[in-house]
Amino acid sequence: MCPNCRAFIKSSDKVCPYCEMRLGPRAIDQRNPGDLLGGLIPQARFTTVMIMTLNFGLYAATVLYSMRHGNTNIMDVDGRTLLLFGAKAPAFIFAGQWWRLITAGFLHGGLFHILMNSWVLFDLGAQVEEVFGSSRLVVIYFTSSVFGFIASTFWSPALSIGASAGLFGLIGAMIALGTRYRSGMGGHIRGLYIRWAIYGLLIGVLPIFNIDNAAHLGGLVAGFLMGYVAGVPRLSPGWQERMWHWLAGGAVALTALAFLRMFIWFSSVNGI
Repeated sequence: MCPNCRAFIKSSDKVCPYCEMRLGPRAIDQRNPGDLLGGLIPQARFTTVMIMTLNFGLYAATVLYSMRHGNTNIMDVDGRTLLLFGAKAPAFIFAGQWWRLITAGFLHGGLFHILMNSWVLFDLGAQVEEVFGSSRLVVIYFTSSVFGFIASTFWSPALSIGASAGLFGLIGAMIALGTRYRSGMGGHIRGLYIRWAIYGLLIGVLPIFNIDNAAHLGGLVAGFLMGYVAGVPRLSPGWQERMWHWLAGGAVALTALAFLRMFIWFSSVNGI
């Protein structure tokens, strides 16, 4: 239906044949755009898949570097390698290497570690991306990961890495969604993701896993706050949507800068 003259038109029309008004994308297409590469990558997971690709690329780089320097266990990455690639290390962060608060969220210590986080990210990230949109997903994930490692930095002097701080941020955002939009569906969403958070934090207290629960709590709180403030995207473009696009661009730029600083430091240490 044409939004101007209310005449019934074809879904493929770019201009209304009756009132000649130029038509924008349909609301359903904005909410659920088509898949990419013939359905190989669902559009709703595009940003999520890009984050996963970066994670796996860095994991492959750390494994290769670790093996070249004497580590014969291909299932795990040694601590020195993780430190060189940007793990959270409070002594280095307090010495000025702020970029570790960003790079640590893209590193993983072993095959099981990255597979578990990727499994959760592929499922949870798609849900958050479909509800909040790509720009808000990037901002929520970035902010949650950084604040998670800030909390971890003040809590423990140990090395810490992994996407789980950002993942808990996505859980927090979904809890915020159910809290902000009070309805039967909102209550169901809130209850479901509160249970996710509780299960994750309970697993984190088990000593056999050596999990950084401070990063999880920091990410959860940051994600909840960001999700509550963000809300869902508006169908009509305006300054608020442009703001989230700019914030997402800033998060991507800061991530790129952090990895550039990591590479410069890495090169100086290795004499490259």
